[in-house]
Amino acid sequence: MSIQEFDRRAVRDSVDVVAAVTIDDLDRPTPCAGWTVADLLAHMTVQHHGFAAAARGTGADLEVWKVRPLGDDAVQLYTKAAEDVLAAFAEDGVLERGFTLPEFAPRGLVFPARQAIGFHFIDYLVHAWDVARSIGADYRPDPELVEAAWPIALAVPDDERRTRPGAAFQPGLPVDDETPGFDRVLAVLGRTPGWTPSA
Repeated sequence: MSIQEFDRRAVRDSVDVVAAVTIDDLDRPTPCAGWTVADLLAHMTVQHHGFAAAARGTGADLEVWKVRPLGDDAVQLYTKAAEDVLAAFAEDGVLERGFTLPEFAPRGLVFPARQAIGFHFIDYLVHAWDVARSIGADYRPDPELVEAAWPIALAVPDDERRTRPGAAFQPGLPVDDETPGFDRVLAVLGRTPGWTPSA
């Protein structure tokens, strides 16, 4: 299966999860330290737009990466952004392009398309779980997605960038052979698999 298909499935799952968010949920805490559901959806939405721009050759424009409050239209705006990035990733020749991702490499490094889409895939696999946990919904991705995500999760640098304000991932937590597959992905990206809003 292609990285685009893995990503498409993860994004579709995230759309389904986000569809259950209500206005009353927007102020709920999330597994992302200091972020409410509204903050998380704003982040997820702008990242879709940023990656779509990168796929189309305009990722260096910092304006497309600027986070903006979504207000009461958060679910609708998120869904629209998801459709935008999936359309961009499905364009002919996209895998032959380089992606400029200033939030990942501010000095202008251009990433190969498969690697960049892999970044996007892992982000939305985990953020779908973030949203689900925040609103008390159940979310367990397909084992195929978990298997594809594991090497990508291990490749995410676990350094001082994870301790900065607004970091999408926190420092990794210990895992062992007894840790279930998706819980392992969550833990190495700094998530506590048993997290709840009251924790």
